[in-house]
Amino acid sequence: MPQDDLMPIGAFAQRSGLTSSALRFYADSGLLPPAEVDPVSGYRYYGADQVARATVLRQLREIAMPLAGVEAVLGSGADAASRLLDEHVARVVGDAVAAQQKAAVIRSVLGTVPGLPIAALKGPVLADAVEQVLTATAHEPGLPVLAGLRIEASHEAVTLTATDRYRLSTRTLVPTEPPTQTWAGTVDGDELRTAAAEIRRSPLVRVEAVPHGIWFRVADREDRHCRLLSEDFPDYRLMLASLGEVTTRVAVSKDLLLRALEEHPGERIGLDVADHGVSVVSADEEHPGIPLSATATGQALRIRFELTTFYPAVSTAIGPDVMLDLRGHDQPVTIRSADRGDLTTLAMPVKADHPA
Repeated sequence: MPQDDLMPIGAFAQRSGLTSSALRFYADSGLLPPAEVDPVSGYRYYGADQVARATVLRQLREIAMPLAGVEAVLGSGADAASRLLDEHVARVVGDAVAAQQKAAVIRSVLGTVPGLPIAALKGPVLADAVEQVLTATAHEPGLPVLAGLRIEASHEAVTLTATDRYRLSTRTLVPTEPPTQTWAGTVDGDELRTAAAEIRRSPLVRVEAVPHGIWFRVADREDRHCRLLSEDFPDYRLMLASLGEVTTRVAVSKDLLLRALEEHPGERIGLDVADHGVSVVSADEEHPGIPLSATATGQALRIRFELTTFYPAVSTAIGPDVMLDLRGHDQPVTIRSADRGDLTTLAMPVKADHPA
């Protein structure tokens, strides 16, 4: 390699983001040998074409990939490297979940405060409810509570609620055994989503509150622990109380509506409600509408939604039909199961002039 194309180890360290000592280590391990080594001084030189490999090596080590894995990724094509990355991330996530569970067990052993029994629920019913309501969560920097699920227990019921500010989903469950006292807390949604798989296989789950978390106690299986989030949950009751009067109501087949949403092009859709029923139309009116057989009462209305907001709100509804309660083109729509009202979702529309 021409001498002009080489750079000393210090300059290469700055270009690659690796320290000089790390470069020596990776050279000795065979992962990143220098382009040339001065036979007298032993000083190492690297080529400009090695910067990309060095940068990827550094990034792989930053996600805790072992040396053997780094070597495999660097020596593979794009598809194989992508698969190796996915496998590594899955292992890291699995190890983190296992560590959280072990830490929870340790905390329960070290703690002196006994658990507070909250409610007893059927495992499959609770797991379904958790997965349905969690579709209204979101991960946003600085707002971890939007990724959480609010659990509220009264003497009659247990209510699950989640919101990402564009959707709000809530479901009420009747416990197998009435709660002995009231309780409320916001549970980490990711940990709860993982716990749902174990909860589903348990006929009966007892929910127990402890400082900074809750336990799901199950028979003949490993109990599951989820952290509580300390941030205040949005005042969704105030929002529900401030909703205007329903002016238009539509009852429609959930499967037909979902199929129309899937087939219609674009990231934004509109609902055109009239006396004859409802049509799924293009928000930009460039494509023909898809008419649906439905029962509609009240005022004619056209309302627009982001597909990513409206589709999951409909898909999680219970039963074959959904009921849409509409209050105007710029007001939240309430999406309810026509035959089961214990799962309710609110979806925010977008204005006609709202940018994509």
